[in-house]
Amino acid sequence: MKTSKRTIIAAAMLAIVLMATFLAGCAGTATTTGPTAMTVTDQVGRTVTITGTPQRIISLAPSNTEILYALGLGDRVIARTDYDNFPPEVTDKPSIGGFSTPNIEQIVSMNPDLVLATDLHLGQVVPQLEQDGITVICLSPQNLQQVLDSITLVGKVTGAEQAANDLVTSMQKRIDAITAKTKDLTPDEKPRTMYIVWPDPIMVGSGDTLQGELIEKAGGTNIAQDLSGYATMNLEAVLAANPQVMIASTGMGEGADAGYQFIQSDDRLAETDARVNGRIYAVDQDLVSRAGPRIVDALEAFAQAIHPELFGSGN
Repeated sequence: MKTSKRTIIAAAMLAIVLMATFLAGCAGTATTTGPTAMTVTDQVGRTVTITGTPQRIISLAPSNTEILYALGLGDRVIARTDYDNFPPEVTDKPSIGGFSTPNIEQIVSMNPDLVLATDLHLGQVVPQLEQDGITVICLSPQNLQQVLDSITLVGKVTGAEQAANDLVTSMQKRIDAITAKTKDLTPDEKPRTMYIVWPDPIMVGSGDTLQGELIEKAGGTNIAQDLSGYATMNLEAVLAANPQVMIASTGMGEGADAGYQFIQSDDRLAETDARVNGRIYAVDQDLVSRAGPRIVDALEAFAQAIHPELFGSGN
């Protein structure tokens, strides 16, 4: 049977249409399948590539864990350190060891998509994990803005950007509510304040520590403002500064309340304005020492202690 010219042309056109459809399908598949990747710079300046959206995350610090849970990512956390205790349900997760002594072999065996570390882990832990093909992001916030930045970074690499944005916005509003009342205070209206870290030798939070920033934003004058880091301050210098407010952290563990007991009862501090006027305050150490979402709770506690007339009574 002869095939008409019209039939041949129609078949050829159909083949072209089918081929175009096939190629379009192939092109669509190429752009929508396979893991996506992003490259970010973490808080210690490392360039890290994240492939896909991490679903199995190990945290090497309590503050990192608190960020993950605050972003609604608790179900992705597969392990934490011995010291992670908030929120309470995190203690149901297996531990990979201490904050400074995590078990590398255990971490690798759990096959995480992402490990959230800190600058403390840069020396040995991070290189070992990366040698075993583990993706590591380091968080190292040194001030309130960097705490907010760390939350934004975690949201970005985990696909929880909206939750991170909402959390950062909420925290910033609370910070602004404090500073709106303290920013215009005169020097004479800012009580001389000491945050004690340890009593023997006396160690205090200086102006470039996170706790020093809390004092400043809460409307106080840090008696250790001109020192650096967590600095030793001799008793004579403390007495000469004559703090009007003294704050220490309290919590669980050996020595956790040592600083508070010192400022509350040491006879050598009896004549300081803080002791004479009963301006001795305790703040939960987990709030004041963890650079995570609850640092704003610590700021509010400092504000209540330093300016009860503006923010209500402290502890």
